[in-house]
Amino acid sequence: MTKTYHRRKEEVSRSWHIIDAEGKVLGRLATYIARLLMGKNKVDYSPHVDAGDNVLVFNCEKVVLTGNKVKDKVYRGHSGYPGGFKEVSFEKMLKEHPERIIEKAVSGMLPDNRLKDKRMKRLKVIKGDSDPFINKIKSLTKK
Repeated sequence: MTKTYHRRKEEVSRSWHIIDAEGKVLGRLATYIARLLMGKNKVDYSPHVDAGDNVLVFNCEKVVLTGNKVKDKVYRGHSGYPGGFKEVSFEKMLKEHPERIIEKAVSGMLPDNRLKDKRMKRLKVIKGDSDPFINKIKSLTKK
């Protein structure tokens, strides 16, 4: 009988995935990114090992929503203090902090466990496509 192999965290090799968010639907993009961050695209996936890859997303302000969500979608939060409830519409969030839209969507797709913070740190969301970090990562991945 063969034994099941579980990868250790010392054996993890991470690669970079560069994703252009222009014209992509937010939910489908978020699920794809979450799968890459968790490492579910790898053959030796284990849920208890943080074996996911690094993900770089650019053009986050050009993400698309279906239906009436552009007008109706609202991001809600509470500071924990009395009267600390905040609501921000999708349109306002898109103007002020478009990178947070993708970060919140991906965070909602990841399981709520001890690995979530480590996985979210490997996600880089950049507004536009003229950032020098993008060129640096592209040059590293071509080698």
